[in-house]
Amino acid sequence: MIQGILHIFFLVLFIYMAINTLYFFVTAVAGKLYRPKIYQTQPGKQRIAVLIPTYKEDEVILNTARKAKTHDYPEAYFDVFIAADQLQPATIEQLRAIPVHVMEVQFEISSKARSLNYLLNNIPEDQYDIAIIVDGDNIMMPGCLEKVNAAFNSGFRAAQCHRIAKNKNTPVAVLDAMSEEINNNIFRRGQRALGFSSNTIGSGMAFEFKKLKEIYNKPGILGNPACDREVDFETMKADICIEFIEDAYVLDEKVSSRAVYQRQRTRWLESQIIHLRLFFDKKSGPLPKTRDYWNKLFSNLAPPRLLFLLVYFVIFVVYGIEYITKFSILYPPYIYWFTITVMYVLVFIVSLPRNFYSWSTVKALSHVPALAFSIIKALFSMKVSRKEFLHTPKAFTQDGATEHS
Repeated sequence: MIQGILHIFFLVLFIYMAINTLYFFVTAVAGKLYRPKIYQTQPGKQRIAVLIPTYKEDEVILNTARKAKTHDYPEAYFDVFIAADQLQPATIEQLRAIPVHVMEVQFEISSKARSLNYLLNNIPEDQYDIAIIVDGDNIMMPGCLEKVNAAFNSGFRAAQCHRIAKNKNTPVAVLDAMSEEINNNIFRRGQRALGFSSNTIGSGMAFEFKKLKEIYNKPGILGNPACDREVDFETMKADICIEFIEDAYVLDEKVSSRAVYQRQRTRWLESQIIHLRLFFDKKSGPLPKTRDYWNKLFSNLAPPRLLFLLVYFVIFVVYGIEYITKFSILYPPYIYWFTITVMYVLVFIVSLPRNFYSWSTVKALSHVPALAFSIIKALFSMKVSRKEFLHTPKAFTQDGATEHS
């Protein structure tokens, strides 16, 4: 009786794990084989508004603003706008001296959505064709806006730039950087390879100015801490394909400590559930059942990858118990579990750029069990009803010569 129940449980678990592992594997391989379009500088220039929401980020925002202001896109065709939420007066004064457009904001509950809503509604929309969202710690690398301009001139109405690590100063930062690149291969490069829309990340993403303003004026989005996911959802709903621009690089600060990692992952898990709810919310109105709809719905049903690794580790332990006691627990037999475990490991191997094959990566991998535990703690820290934005502090100001390969 007990053996039968255990077999049914592990069979159901196996089917779920196998389907998701196969999805990740196919997408990872497709992303690795994909040859993305290389966008060249074009004479026709669209007007771009660079939107930077910032919250208590005095340590990094000045460097970000200076780099954005001196970006190599023609000066007459772009402007930098900063929503200054609880910045020090001295920081605001220095920002205006750069000069960039600074809009001081103050909300009862601070959030990225409220800051972006304020910017979009206080910038003349007829003066800009494109809005690109850049976080307070992000640095747009040379050519970034030129490639965004070229993608939009090619007919795209939304694009995700290639976000890469600004820092690898701790083992946790190295693992976070690895996770970013694995996501880039699976959820952006791989999606485009298979003909789907790229997933957005939250920054380094560009949209038609009027469309983004329309989304951020949507009822309910201001109270949604997962506003980035809602933007992705509304873009899908409008049947707008999001391009992934492989070589439009945006440096992004990676979390350096377990405590900040757990806080960030708590926010991401909450965002995933909120995003998933949108697919079943009748208030969202009729949803076009496009292939992007089904693809995004399916990908949102998958838990964090570290939890997958944890499950595979538990399976290995169960197999050890089974081998010692001679009592059959796993079903189907272990060879099937071993096959999908190897396939899952290959997802990571295939997705990682060559520059991560180093001794620092090997040392960082020893911290994976601790981060897996942080993910479990994050699961129990979730509050899907949360209204405030879980801010992750940033302080790394070096520009970092990150390799791309």
